[in-house]
Amino acid sequence: MNALRHLCLFATLAAILLSGCGSPHGLPKKESEVLAPNEVLEFGTLYSENCAGCHGAEGRGGAAIALNNPVYLAIADDAAVRRVIANGVRGTAMPAFAESAGGMLTDPQIDVITKEIRSRWSKQEILDAATVPSYAPKSIGDAQRGEVAYKTYCESCHGPGGAGASKGSAITNDSFLALVSDQGLRTIVITGRPELGAPDWRGNVPGKPMSDHEVTDVVAWLTSHRLQNPGQPYSASNYTQHQESQDVRRK
Repeated sequence: MNALRHLCLFATLAAILLSGCGSPHGLPKKESEVLAPNEVLEFGTLYSENCAGCHGAEGRGGAAIALNNPVYLAIADDAAVRRVIANGVRGTAMPAFAESAGGMLTDPQIDVITKEIRSRWSKQEILDAATVPSYAPKSIGDAQRGEVAYKTYCESCHGPGGAGASKGSAITNDSFLALVSDQGLRTIVITGRPELGAPDWRGNVPGKPMSDHEVTDVVAWLTSHRLQNPGQPYSASNYTQHQESQDVRRK
């Protein structure tokens, strides 16, 4: 009886020792290992760590445009979105994220961000049968015509000369224009900033959407206000614009 008991104890101890041999002490389990940054392919992590700081949580917008704007996703194809993510926009706050351009993201990671932005936030038939201005300009704009178009479509919110008003910010401000590209201006004119209450190209004047040429001309008029050395020193006109805008908002 004792011999049998001793044999069972020995067998149990041997089984315990053998089970430990298959898993060396201190070796982490495979599922507990932390991925290297360049191996992360989960959209939520990639977006929150690289995009949300400017474009907002869930793409709702912030310092930069909302990426969950289905109108934006309807006019910008995957190639355009991917190009901006990978290469950034020179002269603006949008950096290049691709490793090949000095960033930290691999091509597969950029592919995930590009694909998921569209799959999560685009909407079929969002534009219905509307005649949509092209994402990129087809011709060179005319600033004089753009001033006329601005007065028709934009002045009611952004004020005379783009100096700002109670409904909209100053958009001929030299600091603002120094931080946004021509394409960025065009994108905003077409898609609006819904997170800020700014309508797309169809909503500025009821029943009168902007034409492709009018969008191009307004952008030309806006860019004609750019200064070669913005904020060096901070311009008196810029300060005056800011003060006037603030005064209007207080009324």
